[in-house]
Amino acid sequence: MTTKQNLTIEALEELVSSDLARVEDLLKESVQGSDDLIDELLSHLSAAGGKRMRPILTLLCAHLGSEGVPASDQVIAAATAVELTHLATLYHDDVMDSAPQRRGVSAVQLEWGNNRAILAGDVLFARSSQIVSQLGQRAISHHAETFERLCMGQLHETFGPRDADPVEFYIQVLADKTGSLINAAAAFGAWLGGADEEASSAVQLFAERIGVAFQIADDVIDFASDEELTGKSAGTDLVEGVSTMPVLLLRKRAENGTLDEDGMQLLRDIDEGDLADDQVLKSVVDRLKSHDVLDETREKARQWGEFALQAIEPLPESAVKQALREYASVAVDRMA
Repeated sequence: MTTKQNLTIEALEELVSSDLARVEDLLKESVQGSDDLIDELLSHLSAAGGKRMRPILTLLCAHLGSEGVPASDQVIAAATAVELTHLATLYHDDVMDSAPQRRGVSAVQLEWGNNRAILAGDVLFARSSQIVSQLGQRAISHHAETFERLCMGQLHETFGPRDADPVEFYIQVLADKTGSLINAAAAFGAWLGGADEEASSAVQLFAERIGVAFQIADDVIDFASDEELTGKSAGTDLVEGVSTMPVLLLRKRAENGTLDEDGMQLLRDIDEGDLADDQVLKSVVDRLKSHDVLDETREKARQWGEFALQAIEPLPESAVKQALREYASVAVDRMA
């Protein structure tokens, strides 16, 4: 493993910020190049912004093998590809969830319809694949495996847990739907930056676990935060009949006979109420927001954040390791 400790956290942040600007340029270029109507469709979510957490992780992990130097063109390409893949999944997710908004703007399917939204997502994935095709067979294979996991996670969510433990099943869905692409972001950065296998494996495990933590934190944010801050509509998953972690934990308490009467009524309203009615949905969301099951969900997100940090414990102390710790903290501490 790399043992250098010459790079300061301030210098690393400056390098990543500069390289992220290069990613933004390539991302903008990658969603253009068609006619005006299609360019507007493809660039809709990209132009709305986003946390860019996946490309940032790619840029960070490249310094495990190429410490203190600007990212290579291959690393920039990989960082762009993972963000394009992420954008493709958002187009598809919003169709499946009938989401009214994303990143503070109207969801694509509301503006252009479901068919065009799905096709646009496919085009974004195709463009991501074109970029990855220039990064070598290992990256191509991992990207294909990642996309399969993204789809399988979504499919498993639609079928439900059946005989599996619902909470454990949901964790695996999150690992596939969210963790797999963050894993790829870390892998591409480490591999293309020249890190050794031990360091690469460590950050991949870190990334997959932080993906689970991030998504559980999102489950809290979905109920506990202002829509104007999140850019998403609260309770969308409830309307679609998808149980996220707070609801799963309510159900687990009910099965164990430890759920209070307020919680039991809340579950009845989730299962039997007309959640398409805005007032009913608001009532359910408000009560979930104040129920202590949300604190239990927060604790699970923090627990998975700790699991992620354990994965990088073997890495030598460095600015990169410090930045990864901060990355984990930001992923989890977004919760209100």
